[in-house]
Amino acid sequence: MTATELEPLAVQPTEPKVARKVVWASFVGTSLESYDFYVFAYFSAIFSAPLFFPEQDRAAGTILSFLLLAMSYLVRPIGAVIFGHLGDRIGRKRTLLWTIGIMGVATGAIGILPDFASIGILAPILLALLRIVQGLSLGGEWGGAILLATEHASYRKRGFYAALPQLGSPVGTILTGALFLLLTLTLSSEDMLAWGWRLPFLAAFPLLAVSLYLRLAIDETPIFKNLIDTGRRSRVPVLDVFRTHPFAVVVAIGAALLGIGSYSLMNTYTMAYGVNILGFSYQELFEATLIGSLLQLVTIPLFGVWANRIGSARVVAIGALGTLLITFPMYWMLQFATFPILVGTMIIGGILPTLAWAGLGGLMSDLFSGPVRYSALSIAYSVAAVISGLIPLATQALSTATDGAWWHPGIVLALLSILTLVASLIAVRIRVRDEVIDES
Repeated sequence: MTATELEPLAVQPTEPKVARKVVWASFVGTSLESYDFYVFAYFSAIFSAPLFFPEQDRAAGTILSFLLLAMSYLVRPIGAVIFGHLGDRIGRKRTLLWTIGIMGVATGAIGILPDFASIGILAPILLALLRIVQGLSLGGEWGGAILLATEHASYRKRGFYAALPQLGSPVGTILTGALFLLLTLTLSSEDMLAWGWRLPFLAAFPLLAVSLYLRLAIDETPIFKNLIDTGRRSRVPVLDVFRTHPFAVVVAIGAALLGIGSYSLMNTYTMAYGVNILGFSYQELFEATLIGSLLQLVTIPLFGVWANRIGSARVVAIGALGTLLITFPMYWMLQFATFPILVGTMIIGGILPTLAWAGLGGLMSDLFSGPVRYSALSIAYSVAAVISGLIPLATQALSTATDGAWWHPGIVLALLSILTLVASLIAVRIRVRDEVIDES
């Protein structure tokens, strides 16, 4: 890739009405991605051990379940390379149709998978294979969804448009939490283990149909069309990412750690921690998570508006600093194990990391040039996701080593906050390699 190919492009933004339709399609797709992720996360924390690892004791079964959860993160970089290449070569829209289709089918298939009691050791093997397929598709989904939204928008509105697909995470959490809560209220524990756990996975099929319908109806981004018209597509975008933006990749990975990792810690590890150590019921945990996620439906768009004014990187930095300051007081309060404190933890511990999450797409889009942006975002995000996928396992190990000390999750969250704070402050100062979109 030559210096000329890194020069800014000048393209007209999409009409606002069309841009809103595109953002809606991106949002629905990330909601399905988030839903699929959290369904498996809750499943791993609650049902995976007795259904697929029944020969292990409770602690060992939980660890094996978290390892299975982490497996999809470990293959994400492979998916990022595959779908990042496709996204930079054949287009954002066409690639996203593949990623969402693969993800939805794999998730729904888990809902019809026999358990260990039916087919023995083959059950966890098939579960692992489907989780790997999920991970591969996830490697290319998030970056493409962000680009689909931002590359239709003017540069001055990019922070807001990049934040809106991030609503998919709380929406996915709400759908998952509400469904599991409904099931636990209407079904006995025996029925949940027998067949009720399958219903959230099977719900992925109708959600997939809606996502495909919306994405088929939208157009390719103006940025990618310009790359085709000017002959500036990268031949091997993955290699060009590391040749032209090596430092920016490292910065993007660090900036993504808190936004992704806090969800793994708060919504995955906390489920097992809250029940096994703090003594909460699953119903209380679902209710608290649901309340915190509903609040994010308001805060994420507001943070997106703020990103338009001060820059996405600064929004991420503020979120990281705020999270660092409240981490240990939050976990100290949580040890008293009352439901109001649990709800407060989910709210406070959700708002500040959500700043880092809301600004992440805009920050990362600003770091990379158009010909390699899909690959760059996908690779950086997937590497951060690999690290984040190990967080429940690492936190569980830390809990064992400290005999469940109240501060052990705080160590993990504080470390994520520091790394993201440093990276986002650096991102503020990096020269933006971006398309200048003419708004005249």
